[in-house]
Parts: sequence; structure tokens; C-alpha cells
Amino acid sequence: MPSRRYARGWGALSLAVGAVLVSTAAQTPDEDSERGHRASASRDATVVVAVDGCVAGGGLCSAPRHAIVLGGGRVLTGRPFTLGPRATGPVELALRTPGALADVTVTDQRGHRIAGTQSADHTRWTSAAPLPAGARYAARLVVDGTGAGGAHRARLDFRTAPMPAGERLTVTFGPEDGGTFGVGRPVTAELSRPVPKDAPDARRAVERALDVRSVPHVDGAWYWVDDVTLHYRPRTYWPAHATVRVHSGLDGARIGGGLYGGPSRPLMFTTGARIEAVTDVSAHAMSVFRDGELLRTLPVTTGKAGYRTRGGIKVVLGKEPLVRMRGDTIGIKRGSTDFYDLKVRWATRVTWSGEYLHAAPWSLDSQGSEDVSHGCTGMSTEDAAWLFRTVREGDLVRVVNGYGKLMTPFDNGFGDWNLSWPQWLRGSALAAETTETTETTESTDSAGSAGSTDTADAAGPASSSAAGALSPTL
Repeated sequence: MPSRRYARGWGALSLAVGAVLVSTAAQTPDEDSERGHRASASRDATVVVAVDGCVAGGGLCSAPRHAIVLGGGRVLTGRPFTLGPRATGPVELALRTPGALADVTVTDQRGHRIAGTQSADHTRWTSAAPLPAGARYAARLVVDGTGAGGAHRARLDFRTAPMPAGERLTVTFGPEDGGTFGVGRPVTAELSRPVPKDAPDARRAVERALDVRSVPHVDGAWYWVDDVTLHYRPRTYWPAHATVRVHSGLDGARIGGGLYGGPSRPLMFTTGARIEAVTDVSAHAMSVFRDGELLRTLPVTTGKAGYRTRGGIKVVLGKEPLVRMRGDTIGIKRGSTDFYDLKVRWATRVTWSGEYLHAAPWSLDSQGSEDVSHGCTGMSTEDAAWLFRTVREGDLVRVVNGYGKLMTPFDNGFGDWNLSWPQWLRGSALAAETTETTETTESTDSAGSAGSTDTADAAGPASSSAAGALSPTL
């Protein structure tokens, strides 16, 4: 225990885990000693800083228990301390004596700087978000205008309270780690526990913790598809040959309602060339581009009346060299003139409900001239094999000038690009403005090519089924 003489000689820097500093040092055992300590601090122009981590509106935290002594131009570091369990909001460092915080730097145990902002009068620093539980931090301060000795420097070492026992919120990212994908593949995040829409603060905490970075850099945002699923996409498509890294900062983060984040595996993937297959339904032709250069134009047939091919922007979900397609999987009864049961080669899937780009040797006479399929895009076996070899998961497929309904954004594949950028931002918990419903409109990419204004979805028996259904059309 420091002596009264020692305290008078050096002064004291008090750390309060609360909104108001109510004493100056935990080492002082009684009120008389405490008053003497504060009087000494006043005579020696000491610096008093309050450390507050309480949730706004939650009342005062506990009384201060820690002290750091400064004086004579030297820097002394006090004993490390732990913020109390009620300190669940952003951490605040507040100067309680005359002067200004000329500089504040807070780092975590890995040396990473914690984002924060200074108040206009430079007497207060607040972290941008609550700090994860059970971690160590160091705050380095430079305080000017103390009235004695000029600037003072201090280092405050502290730890956030450990996480309570219980289930943790983790996240699984997609696509597959280490793979190469097309420029249309969104990042997906599946949460281990639901975060409902009526918990906006919790959603914001989750969204802030999910970090996506790319080289080259692009602007992007998360969209809450439902309570456990988020998608991330750029304003336009990913750049070709980019590297994308996804990281969760949820570990230890306070989500709300007693829920804390747990560890999750990061993700890294790359994009290939920008491949885009554009089907002009009215022209019965598909043009395939690589990085803006036309590779081939293929004669095709699309969905006939009652089974119109969905319009808009789709993303390649996968490729299957051989698929059995039957009419009864989409509601066509056996014995009907529309019924089919065929083995189909070189099938590129674009919806979960069974829309493919595939070989259709039985319709060669119609390819390039009329629509005879049950919703898929058919072509010659040679052309389908070439397309199968050319595209990869995540590549873009656009259907324009057709007659079907628009591809839905989320329930039948990756229709994310059919939302305009303002609409997409309304799905973010961090957006300044939100809406209860999201409309679908035309989407424009960075090259200026617009998504189809036609609508697409099979009418009648070939209508879209729920996500996850495997019902190939023909």
C-alpha cells in the first residue's frame, strides 16, 4: 500500500468503471485518506481519467478501484485491471481534470488498433463498438494543458470481463475456402443461432463483426436474408481475378440478450475471368463473353408458353455432366403430352428448382427459331459441352427480352443482383434507412449492362419451388 507521502509526491490517476468518478484510489481505505489523496492531486495538477464501459441508460457502474500515479515528467503504469461485468457498452476514456487528450491509442493483445473517436473538445475518447469479452487492451494517452509539467503520458492496461458460460454465436462462410469462383458469387454467412429482425442492436453488432475485404478494393454490404442467413455483395460484380478475404470478429463480442460470439473459421477465395452468358429470348440466341469480349453466340431454345424461362440475372450454382429429368418432378402427370423422362448431358444449373443450361439434341430444329422447352435453356450437345467447360460456379447468366417472371433474389439460387444497390442497402442492419419490403428492379453492373426488365419464372406446372428442391426442368 503506497504511503500518504508517496501519494502527495506523485499524485494519482483514477480509473472508474462508471459514468462518474466517485473516488481516486482503491488503495485508500477510508474517506479521510481519500479526501487527502484528492486534495494532493489537486495541488500537484494530476490527471484524472474515468473509464466507462456501461451500457447507455444502465445506470452507474461500480465505484473506482484502481489508480495510476503520474508526476515529475515520468510515466508510471498502474496495475492492470478488469472492467466489471456491467461494462458491456463501448469503452469510454474521459478526462475529468483541466486539459485535453492530445492523443489516444488503444490496442488489443495482438497489437491491432481499436477504432474510436475523440469528442470535439478532446476530453473524451469512445471506442467505435463494444470490446470483445475476455481480452486484454492497452491505452496510451498524451494529456496536454495539465498546468504543471506540460504534457503527461500514461499507459492503462486493462482487460474486459470474461464471457459467461453458455452457447456462442458462430458463423459459417461460403463459398468453399480456397476456391476460384465467378464474379457473381455472393459471400454467404450462416449463423449458428437466429438473430431476429426485432433485435436491431444485435443485428448491427453481428454485421459490424463480419469483415469482407478484397484486392482490388470494392464497396459492398451485407443483406439479412432471414434470421440466420446474410449475403454480401459489392455494389457491382466482383472484379475479375480478385482476392476476397472474409473474417469474423464475433469471438467474445457481446451480441445482446446475454449472447456472446464464438470463434469462426475465416474464408479466402479468388475470382476468375468475368464470364457472362446473355440469353436474348426474342432472338433465340445466347452470347457468351469473357472480360467483355464475345467468345461465341449459340442458337438456343427457352421455355414455351406455360413454362417461361425466368428473366433477370442468375448465377451458376454448379455443373452436372449427366442429369435425369422427369416431368413429374415439376407436376406434369405421366401420360400427358408434356411429360418427359430423359437423361440430359452437360447440365449447368442456375436455380435450385431445376433450371439448367443443357444439351437438347431433340430440339435442334427449334434452336435459334422458337421456344419449346419446359423452362430450361436448350442447345446442341457440342455447344452445351463447350459452355460446360467454359463456365464455373459464380459466373453470370442473364436472360433478357423474354416473357417469364423475374428471378427472385434469394429463395431459388443467387438472384441477389436483381436488387438495385439502394434496395440492397435497405437489407443491411447498418443502413440509415430501412423498409419492411424490398422491391425488385433492374440492376446495372459496372460495364453499364442492365439486367432484364422482363420477368421470369415458369407459369403453371413449372413454377418455382422452394429453395433446396431438386426438380429439373427440361
